[in-house]
Amino acid sequence: MMKRIWPIFVATSLAMSGGANATKLITEAEAQLPPPKGAVATDRRGILRAPKVEFVPPGDAVHSPLRLQLKFESFGGAKIDPESVKMTFLRTPNVDLTARIKPFVQAAGIDMPDTELPPGEYMLRVDVKDSDGRIGTASFVLKIVP
Repeated sequence: MMKRIWPIFVATSLAMSGGANATKLITEAEAQLPPPKGAVATDRRGILRAPKVEFVPPGDAVHSPLRLQLKFESFGGAKIDPESVKMTFLRTPNVDLTARIKPFVQAAGIDMPDTELPPGEYMLRVDVKDSDGRIGTASFVLKIVP
């Protein structure tokens, strides 16, 4: 009996999503979580050899699905460790998005061609480590319009 219901569920969920290849980065339930409490860490100042994470903005008025791109840059001959990349949706409590982005992570960055998010404003943090153990972090806000 479960085998007959399951294929119908898969077909229904694919029809309701933006497409078969789209990746849901943040769910509706996660989008409803309260914002983070307290201060959110920002970029550090000074000369650092830690890896750099650069968010590539998709444009002014962003609709879902969108192309989510981040670029990584390492310094001093070190190499980016793709296995160390973590993405967090800053909410209360924080939501770990790492498993959802893993298929799209490379040493050069993250490239998610069809990323689904509900309309809203989302603060995300990306952490990356290089082969010398230095950690780079970037926080950015995605604003998705209906």
